[in-house]
Amino acid sequence: MKLKWGWILLASLALPAVQAQPESVVKGYSEHHHSYGGGAGSGPTQMEGFDKAPTGGGLIAVGSTPSGWQVTSTGTGQPQWTVERDPWAPSWPNVLKQSGVATFPLCLNTNSHVRDGYVEVKFKAIAGMKDQAGGVVWRAKDAQNYYVCRANALENNLVLYKVEGGKRKSLDIVGRSGGYGVELPVAPMVWHTLRVEFLGPLHTVFLDGRKRFEVEDATFSEAGQVGLWTKADSVTLFDDFAYSSPNGVIVR
Repeated sequence: MKLKWGWILLASLALPAVQAQPESVVKGYSEHHHSYGGGAGSGPTQMEGFDKAPTGGGLIAVGSTPSGWQVTSTGTGQPQWTVERDPWAPSWPNVLKQSGVATFPLCLNTNSHVRDGYVEVKFKAIAGMKDQAGGVVWRAKDAQNYYVCRANALENNLVLYKVEGGKRKSLDIVGRSGGYGVELPVAPMVWHTLRVEFLGPLHTVFLDGRKRFEVEDATFSEAGQVGLWTKADSVTLFDDFAYSSPNGVIVR
């Protein structure tokens, strides 16, 4: 017995120590690297957290629209996109909040010009009698022509559309004809991550880190703006917005 325990003691001393990574290292990796794998724009990501002003180094003023973003809408109404403080923001302290009412409120990043790549955002639906939606836009020519994918906490579904000439049309999922996106739980008052990778006519949709479906459509084949989207009276918070080209270069 003494010999046996002696060998165990020697073996344990010979094993290299496993050192726990500091929380900041683990957190930093999870925030800036994604494991969606192999698709367009699968490189490291930097976030747009609606926190720091582009000049001066201070925080973006509460109640303002961040620089480089255009507030607009498809249809009629009064969209209202403002930077607000939120103690539960994924990247504290600010979020971008849409609290107006319009057919389809839009906020387009005017510095973007992306053909193939990805767009991603964290969103939280917090109110709305008619709708509680949050979505991302890509290849936008203007407020009347673009692709959008949105999740809806009232309908519990995820749908990809094209908006052409101001008319919205849902697109068929690869491998299925007809239908309306996919049904899945979209809890309100919870942060979700929505990501779309787009390469040529192929558009791949992820929600909360899982691939949900693909769509093939070539209506908009040229580079365009990326942005954010809601519907009707949705009150939705957005944070950690990012987009890039396939080589992982951030285009802002």
